[in-house]
Amino acid sequence: MWICMVYNETDTSVDFRLCQDFGLILSIFSLIYLLVCFPLGLCYNVLLVIVNLSNKVSMTMPDVYFVNMAIAGLVLNAVAPVELMSSTFTRWHAWEYNNEVYITLLILFNISSLVIMYSTTLLSLDYYIERALPRTYMSSVYNTKHVCGFIWGGAVLTSFSSLLFYVCNHISTKMVECSKMQNKEAADAIMMFIGYVVPAVAVLYAFVLILRIRKESTPLDQDSARLDPSIHRLLLASVCVQFVLWTPYYMTLLVHTVAGAPGYISNAHYLPTYYFLRCLSKLLAFSSSFAMPLMYRQMNKNFSNKLQRLLRRLHCRDQSCPHERSTVQQVVT
Repeated sequence: MWICMVYNETDTSVDFRLCQDFGLILSIFSLIYLLVCFPLGLCYNVLLVIVNLSNKVSMTMPDVYFVNMAIAGLVLNAVAPVELMSSTFTRWHAWEYNNEVYITLLILFNISSLVIMYSTTLLSLDYYIERALPRTYMSSVYNTKHVCGFIWGGAVLTSFSSLLFYVCNHISTKMVECSKMQNKEAADAIMMFIGYVVPAVAVLYAFVLILRIRKESTPLDQDSARLDPSIHRLLLASVCVQFVLWTPYYMTLLVHTVAGAPGYISNAHYLPTYYFLRCLSKLLAFSSSFAMPLMYRQMNKNFSNKLQRLLRRLHCRDQSCPHERSTVQQVVT
């Protein structure tokens, strides 16, 4: 790997072998992800999106957010093979990509991470609104769809500020405008604050409000408009899983922001460890693309019924289905 080649110039053969061992471990983890996690994530994300969009009438507010996260997971599924099969992650790399491809992959990764983190955050806040004010329809499916559209738009706009720093960091310094913006640490600081600190504070605030509501016993607790109790467990699990998988990646951004570029670290002994942890943290972030749909599949009680209705509909595509016709007549009347 490149980091071992640079590292070997200034240190002992023992440390070089340690760097090689890190590269072998990372290669094995990348291969396991590509063979197991990638196909599972791709299949379950596609299934989650298709099943819910084919049953739009029965979609709830949490379903819309999980569909949004599944679409972001599909973007991660598209980015993961390109990165994991490069020399950065594996010894048995299939290709090398240039700066333009690197920047494109980075922007797609940042957009997906922002969409996932903010979808989780707004799911927590909307769940509180639904529990506190069940009759206001502030967290309705209609409103949630528009909110998800704003999430994607905001993620793209936020990524542009980081894009300027990354682009200027990879092009010639002859351009005066870019010579003043060649600061990758600033881009990482923006992503760290907007992509992690803000969602973490908002989720913590939402959970404090939810716990306060759960302690209070009101007549509205028996309201039929309330969300299914299993949604609370799904919400808690999804928030915990997302932050567990994404926190290491954002911590590496924090280290890079505070300590500066690793190439300028005075003690080169820590370089292989830093690059290994950075790549491993990104591999954990990629893992969220299959962890979330699997968890949704297991913990959402209505998903199996929606999937069965979809399969029956596909089975009855070329023949008459009395139960489908009767259901449609009841809805029309």
